[in-house]
Amino acid sequence: MPKKTYEPKPLFLERMKELLGKDFDAYMEILKHEPVRSFRCNTLKISPENLKKRLEEKGWKIKIPFEKYPEIMIVEGKYDNKIPSGAGGRDEKNNKSKLIDLEPGELGRSIEHLLGYYYIQEIASMLPVLVLEPKPEERVLDLCASPGSKTTQIAARMQNSGLLIANEVKFGRIKILAANLERCGVMNTIITRKDGIALCKRFKDENFLFDKILLDAPCSGEGTIRSTPRTLEMWNINTIKQLSNLQKSLISSAIEILKPNGTLIYSTCTHAPEEDEEIVDFALKNFNVEVEKIELPLKTSPGIVRWEEKEYAEDVKYSCRVYPQLADTEGFFIAKIRKLK
Repeated sequence: MPKKTYEPKPLFLERMKELLGKDFDAYMEILKHEPVRSFRCNTLKISPENLKKRLEEKGWKIKIPFEKYPEIMIVEGKYDNKIPSGAGGRDEKNNKSKLIDLEPGELGRSIEHLLGYYYIQEIASMLPVLVLEPKPEERVLDLCASPGSKTTQIAARMQNSGLLIANEVKFGRIKILAANLERCGVMNTIITRKDGIALCKRFKDENFLFDKILLDAPCSGEGTIRSTPRTLEMWNINTIKQLSNLQKSLISSAIEILKPNGTLIYSTCTHAPEEDEEIVDFALKNFNVEVEKIELPLKTSPGIVRWEEKEYAEDVKYSCRVYPQLADTEGFFIAKIRKLK
């Protein structure tokens, strides 16, 4: 049965043309291709070197795209007779092994995945935690945590020490979050189930402050079209405006419980400026915070400072837009916000 195709709505196309300019055609082209198969080594259970070795022994071809982050891996396929990487394509003269695609679901049903040795995660989704830089013994809050991709990544970076609070409001999603934390051997984390704004108010009342906060906010998901084309059908400008209001409330509440000199990462998987730069601009204009420059291991675009009739604070440009056509990933937005003393 052929895959259903979804047509982008005219207003979505108009907005993306405005955002991307000459890159628009390249963006539309890459949307036709599925993202690379990426995953993250769970260093709480195994080293990247040992995991790579195990997977190559299965005949998988593993690539480590960023030398600085060996835990980030891509599987490019597998050799049809399980000869480890180094063999080329099939050749009648030398009979070398041919690289073929993994079977559907093979990445998720391997024994290494079931044991929690790796977490299937899109590369752009890993970036906010790299920018957050959680350390052992810190107090960290993941405000919108399910399904646990970034929570498990934070716990690994904290080496299972300190305190990590993972919050999720929906019970069904909490079950997924808890299962992923258990599979990955996470032991420094408390799961809470509460509306994010109400949870922050409770912490504020108790004067319980955090060194670092990840606010990976609920968003319209424009950056996930490659893996979830149905996003095009669900896209709605009114939803974007409603989410923008929620995101402003969430970031306001989160900044209140950040320690002086603490770091908040605001991230979304959307391109809509109303959900991205507008939220960072709101934080800059209403709180004693600054936006810090970000270094990422792939090509990004700076935040925009004008959108339609709105002008944002100049420092909003220090945030990062991750576009599929630039990095061969999904789309993301990341801003690093520091609370001033």
